[in-house]
Order: sequence, then structure tokens, then C-alpha cells
Amino acid sequence: MGDDLLDITQQAREELGTGPVVQTPWRTNSTLLPLQVNGTCLSLRVGVSKMATGSSWSWKPVVRDALFARAYHSCNVVRGKLLLFGGLKSGQPKEAPLGDVVAFDPTLLTAETVAPDGGDQRSHHDTVVLADRWLCVVGGWDGARRVSAVCCLDTERGQWERWAEGPSNDPPVGLSSHTCTKISEYELRVVGREGGLRTQRRFASIYTLRVNPATKTYWYKEEESRTASRSGHSAMLLCNAGGYQLVVFGGRDSSECEVAGRWGKGKIHVESIHAPMLTEQLSRLVSSEHGSQQAPKGLRHQSCTVVGPFAVVFGGETLTRGRDTVCNDLYIYDTRRSPPSWFHFPCADRGQKRVGHRTCLWNDKLYLVGGFGPDGKTPCPEICVLETPQ
Repeated sequence: MGDDLLDITQQAREELGTGPVVQTPWRTNSTLLPLQVNGTCLSLRVGVSKMATGSSWSWKPVVRDALFARAYHSCNVVRGKLLLFGGLKSGQPKEAPLGDVVAFDPTLLTAETVAPDGGDQRSHHDTVVLADRWLCVVGGWDGARRVSAVCCLDTERGQWERWAEGPSNDPPVGLSSHTCTKISEYELRVVGREGGLRTQRRFASIYTLRVNPATKTYWYKEEESRTASRSGHSAMLLCNAGGYQLVVFGGRDSSECEVAGRWGKGKIHVESIHAPMLTEQLSRLVSSEHGSQQAPKGLRHQSCTVVGPFAVVFGGETLTRGRDTVCNDLYIYDTRRSPPSWFHFPCADRGQKRVGHRTCLWNDKLYLVGGFGPDGKTPCPEICVLETPQ
């Protein structure tokens, strides 16, 4: 059995074109995948017959590990590794969030805990990476309340840092199921939240969050503009002829998209990820379908990743049904023409339903990480790669 698992892992490495890499100094422990959990082997199953989610696309599993089994977590790329932070292990309402950081090496297909629980437990939070070093955690649910505080993991030292509020800080009451988008190394844009304030049920506040890694300080400033009330939505920083705009959608029983910020081209200092092969594959995928001007209606807690001129949206839960709410549909937002178009690719495989998951782009591949499955409460321990027509 052990030899079979090693063969499967090696097969995934060969298909992904990966090999050995230089180890980073903040590694603490490393395990060849897949692993055993409670004496039960979590075998990796590779094959379109079992994992296909659509006639022209599929999520193909590459690793399976109990460390990845979580939902409402965050996932970011830092120095070539996917870092998962926080989240929930089950759908139990009283369960405390996780506070550990797990790294997935897409080259070696290994999992490791790079930072144990440092006391800052979070779910329904958001994260950005500063200077390819600090994993900056913004807001979230700590098990007792919604918070707006900022804490950071210094990945070079493997230590958590609790940053201080600046003198002009004007924070939200609390944040969860919000979005936090990086505008530069010193400026972030925060939109929406779950909330009980009366105005928050009608409107979603927009905040500019300033951060300074040198002084380890942060401060919020509420913007005059607002969007419709949203939580569990997505935010897409998209380039257009005049510069950039932050487009938000989902998180409410509506298909409306709204702009939560505009910037000139010289104001955005975010390095775009080059993904020519995946961009070409997405272009071929949408060329076979007819697009729509309408965004998905009533979708929340979906994943969304910008890939070149496209945004790839997957899963989530729908507000338009009372039962069987977890989804497994793929949507592609094509911005190459004005107005942009949405393309819908449904799926017949119930096993690939996901909510509270993440997608992450690295090395021309889109990874699907964690989330609850079809029942909305069982975490998925797999990491998969999106496959589209070659």
C-alpha cells in the first residue's frame, strides 16, 4: 500500500512538472503526502473519471492531507509556497477557529506546519502578503467576537507580530466575511462585513487600511463611498484603459456588481502573476460558450482568483435555494471586451461542491484548497489543480 501511495504522489509530480527545490529556512517539519489520519489512509485519487466536474474542465487532486482539511481560512503564496492560515475544522457553531499556519510546497507536494497556534485564532478573515515576507491577517472571527485588529506572521523569522493601531485609526466595529485587497505595500482596501449595525444591513462600508511593516502599525480610514451590504462576497482588482478598478460581487441576494474603488495606473503597486498557459486555456474554454452580462445571483463564500484578463469563480453557497445550497459551478469573467461577460460552466459531480474554500494562482496553475463539501460542514483535505482543454 505504501509503495502505491508513493507512486501516486510521484505521478502527480510528473504531471505537474515539479521537482526538488531549495528548502526555506522557516521549515519546521516536512511530510511526504498523503498521510494517515486516525489510522485511516487518505489516499490520493487521480483520474478524470472520478474527479471530473464538467465536460470541458476538471479539478484534479494532487495531494490529500488532514492539515488542509479546513474552511473559511485564507491561502496566499509566499516565496513559492501556499500558506494556509486559520479557518474551521467543522460546521459546529461553537467550535473555536484554528490559529496555525500550514505550508504546501507545490514542487515537492509536501505539507508542513510552519507556525503553530500563536494565540491569534481566526476564521472568516482575509489576508494579504507584504514584501513577500509578512502574512498580514486582517479582521475575522476569533471564536468570541468579530475583530478588526491586524496581526502579521514574519515568515523569515517564523514569528507572529501583533501590530499597533496608529494615532488616527478609525476602525470598523468588527470584520468577518469581508474582503481585503492589496493596492500597494502600504495600502489595502477593505469592503463589507457580516454585521448587526442597522446601517450595515443596508450598506457596506469601504475602508482604506494603511499598514507600515517598519513601524508595525496600521490605521483605518472610512471612505465616503459605500456599496450595498455584502458579506462572503468577492473583490476583483481589474485593469482597464484608464487604470484599475475594484469590482465586488456576490455576498447578497442579487447579481449586481459594484465598483468599490478606482485608481490610476501609477497608483497600483501590485505585481501581477504571469500565467500565459492558463490564460490561453481559459480563452479557449470561453470561446465555446455564449456569455452573459449578468453575474451569478445570490452567491456567497465562493472563491475568486484573477488570471490575466479573466476572473475564475468557483463554488460557494446560493441564497436562492432553501436546501442543497452548496454549489460546484465554475464561472469565468472575461474583461477583454467592453462590457465584460460572464461564462457559466455547470457541473454534475456533487462530490465537488465547495463552500468556504480558496483558490490560489501559482506557477501557471490554479489550486483549489480546502472548504466544506456538499453537506456544508465536512472539510475537504484535498488540494486540486484546475484542468481545462489543452
